[in-house]
Amino acid sequence: MTDVTRRLAKFAAGISHQSIPADVMQRAAMLVMDNVGIALRAHHDAQSTPALVKGATVLGLDGGKSVVIGDRRGFTPAGAALINGAQAHSLDFDDTHARSSLHPSAPIVPAALAAAEMTGADGEELIPAIIGGYETQIRLSMALGPSDHYDRGFHPTATCGVFGAAAAAGRLFCLDADQMALAFGIALSQSAGSMQFLVDGAWTKPFHVGHAAMCGLMAATFAKEGYRGVEDAFEGRAGFFHAYAPDPDPAKAIEGLGEVWETMAIGVKPYPSCRYSHAALDALIELRAANDINPDDIEAVDIGLPETGWKIIGDPEADKHNPQGVVDGQFSMAFCAAVALREGGLGWDDYAHHIGNAKTLDLCRRVRAAPDPQAEAEFPANLSGVAKVTTKSGVFEAFVAIPKGEPDNFLSANELRAKFDTLVSPYLPALRVDELATRLLDIRNESDINQVLRLTRPAPAEVAAAGE
Repeated sequence: MTDVTRRLAKFAAGISHQSIPADVMQRAAMLVMDNVGIALRAHHDAQSTPALVKGATVLGLDGGKSVVIGDRRGFTPAGAALINGAQAHSLDFDDTHARSSLHPSAPIVPAALAAAEMTGADGEELIPAIIGGYETQIRLSMALGPSDHYDRGFHPTATCGVFGAAAAAGRLFCLDADQMALAFGIALSQSAGSMQFLVDGAWTKPFHVGHAAMCGLMAATFAKEGYRGVEDAFEGRAGFFHAYAPDPDPAKAIEGLGEVWETMAIGVKPYPSCRYSHAALDALIELRAANDINPDDIEAVDIGLPETGWKIIGDPEADKHNPQGVVDGQFSMAFCAAVALREGGLGWDDYAHHIGNAKTLDLCRRVRAAPDPQAEAEFPANLSGVAKVTTKSGVFEAFVAIPKGEPDNFLSANELRAKFDTLVSPYLPALRVDELATRLLDIRNESDINQVLRLTRPAPAEVAAAGE
């Protein structure tokens, strides 16, 4: 067994609340609350959810005791991990880690929740397992080099997420280090996720993440039952590092392991769009408010991004100027900028109003995005952006190094709760919203994870009132 595989397996198998600082434990609980809120809204609102749930049902993944967030029915653990993982990523509103350029919670939390339901683990066991998953996934992406990994067409949230999901589930199954390494070896054959969705706005991006959550759960389960995976999952000749990136740096996967907590570098999104758009959106919203900019007076908007971000949300320009659906809009800097300038912000409900809106699209076509040296200099530590708005009355410009929601500019407790309330309030009564938020934030002290998740289920009267 190679050193990276051995050390990550030992770390993931041995992590516990005694070895984790209190602020890291609390931050993880906040991320769980954010994840559940997003998944609940996506269950009701995401275009892809009905087909996803129907497909899982046809495959026989319903009928168990595990909770799919927002659904009245029970599902198998694999079905719950798949659907919850996809839902958590369906709005593109989920948390991010800048240097690894991925979304940590979406594949990891659903796998951990399903494993906790399987084993009866309590919150004090759940949170360390999730943190072990975060640390595994994030460090693997940093070792690959996320830009190189993206350039090969891979989606690191999913390709690295399957290993984080296996680590989280494996810890809840009480795997030892040797079993955890075998779980990683099984997950290696399940690591997948193509960026081809950017071409046509396909729904495969959230599916990648649900698949990673389910496969991580499967890998840990099979390892627990004695199924053999490859021993050198990461550094082997055909292992993860060599097969998925041209110039990996394996040392980054274990640098500071157990001492430097990458969990504290996870940011929470204030806008439901690609994270690379957020610094520029912050700048545009600030400029609009400070200078009383009238969208009808705008002649041109210039956005500067890190090159990796520009490739995802700025190019090809013709496509970004003409989004055909929500996914296209979320990955169009021009469209997001146009909405923010018209609305003074960007929320989930804005997509329904602005996709296909003639005035929004007219403004969208006046937005130009390009790689920017100042933003590139901040990358990958920060996903920075610059915005310049040219109007009939003047030119206004702002640079944002650290977008809102990043660890050094984190959402306040009130802002995070407001995001949660906005997401779930259309589908749960106020008292239930408050109970769910309170118990999720204090999930470390919960003894029955399934009971907490059942709070996301609508009662029949609530379903009827919502028109479902």
